[in-house]
Amino acid sequence: MKRLVILGGGYGGLRIIERVLSSDLPDDVMITLVDRMPFHGLKTEYYALAAGTQPESHLRVAFPNDPRLSVKYGEVSAVHLDEQSVSFANGDSLAYDWLVIGLGCEDRYHDIPGADQYTCSIQSMRSTRNTYTAINDLNPYATVSVVGGGLSGVELAAELRESRPDLNIRIIDRGQSILSPFPKKLQEYASQWFIEHEVQLVSMASVTKVEPGVVYNHNEPVESDVIVWTAGIQASSIVRNLPIETDNIGRAKLNQYHQIPSHPNVYVVGDCASTAIAPSAQTAELMGDQIAMILKLDIKGEAFPSSLPPLKHKGFLGSLGKKEGFASMGKVSLVGQMARVIKSGQLWMYKKHMG
Repeated sequence: MKRLVILGGGYGGLRIIERVLSSDLPDDVMITLVDRMPFHGLKTEYYALAAGTQPESHLRVAFPNDPRLSVKYGEVSAVHLDEQSVSFANGDSLAYDWLVIGLGCEDRYHDIPGADQYTCSIQSMRSTRNTYTAINDLNPYATVSVVGGGLSGVELAAELRESRPDLNIRIIDRGQSILSPFPKKLQEYASQWFIEHEVQLVSMASVTKVEPGVVYNHNEPVESDVIVWTAGIQASSIVRNLPIETDNIGRAKLNQYHQIPSHPNVYVVGDCASTAIAPSAQTAELMGDQIAMILKLDIKGEAFPSSLPPLKHKGFLGSLGKKEGFASMGKVSLVGQMARVIKSGQLWMYKKHMG
């Protein structure tokens, strides 16, 4: 029996499983999905769980049910490339013939003292639960500071403004404007939304230190009852600790087939992979489609195509609470209620398809 092991049941891992579990999969191949949770979590919507506007049950999707697929729950502690095995925190090990690493990302704290100790996170379901508890326990007129004005920080702050109008909310960002990677129209629209909804925007910030209840901007204390960190990501520590070439945030550098060059039976998908386009759920799924195609050829011992098409995003969607949003699709920028409807519809279709 040949063993295909997929580490991580996120967007990339599930897309690969969906594509590989086809009628032409050889009978002697068994697929094992490894995850620490018994379900796929909709990470793009974790901000809503943290803000208290969506229950956790709405952000869970069951893993596929197929006799050729087994699921092992556990915390991966290391990958041994030469031995072709995976170690777990409880002492278990798992051998593989082909491996897909899709363990996602972690917060990147930029070596800022106290940031990892005294801030909340929405990078995992577990950390998001804790963030929800911290915010939910706040009394009226308390202050929440969101460090980082990218997509995650903006969606969290907007959702929180609607769910807890009694709180003081601020976004602390190092750029001149929130949503700096997005078109100017979207930046201005989102900024105006926050101004109208009395969310404080702190731009050109430089967070130098974090202490309990205090974030220091240019060494000046900014008191906060809860501090949520959305100011950057890095690859899973499992990938960062591999003896391979990585980029500046620890993501694996791969060949054109998404393989580790020194170990071509190991593929990397999603936030653990160094790509030319921004990490996102969409990136993971695009990679997943290509990896599944190559894996099926690899398993059958057939030749690979001479090249793969470049990864290309279809666009991005973001929400500003439950009624408004923004979208960037090619050269078209869309704001307002229609953008929010499109995002809601996309999420509904994803859940329906996966379900």
